Amino acid sequence: MAVELSDILIRLARREDLPALVAMFSADALGGHGDTTEAEAFTDYVRAFAVIEASPDQTLYVAERGGKVVGTFQTMVTTTLTGRGSSAMIIEAVQTRADMRGQGIGALMIEFAIAEAKGRGIGRVALTSNAVRKDAHRFYERLGFKPSHLGFKMALK
Repeated sequence: MAVELSDILIRLARREDLPALVAMFSADALGGHGDTTEAEAFTDYVRAFAVIEASPDQTLYVAERGGKVVGTFQTMVTTTLTGRGSSAMIIEAVQTRADMRGQGIGALMIEFAIAEAKGRGIGRVALTSNAVRKDAHRFYERLGFKPSHLGFKMALK
């Protein structure tokens, strides 16, 4: 599925988008995910893309302007027994290319994800944001998100 909003096209990511996506993630100094454009790491991204692409519950999108990838986000749908078996869409890995920030691309991507969730009858969307990303927190709050939980993680490597 693809939707064009102004001069931005939001569509499913394709394998050929990986170099642009990897470059965007590796340029993110705050993320701390260890992303790199080094050639030997590319097979890791190809493997992850294949897993995402094969999953019925995960979707990777790109935002495109003028034929170039300028943003990305991923959605995952989870269903739990709590909330009487409710489902939620989790929005992750939201990234706008550094030179394109502040132009409304991020808001369009989030609005697209919310519309997808509503279209699937999902009653809640959730996302996490790195604690150091204060600008991102203000951005999400402007879009109507409320901070509600405290997250924890543990590295296993």
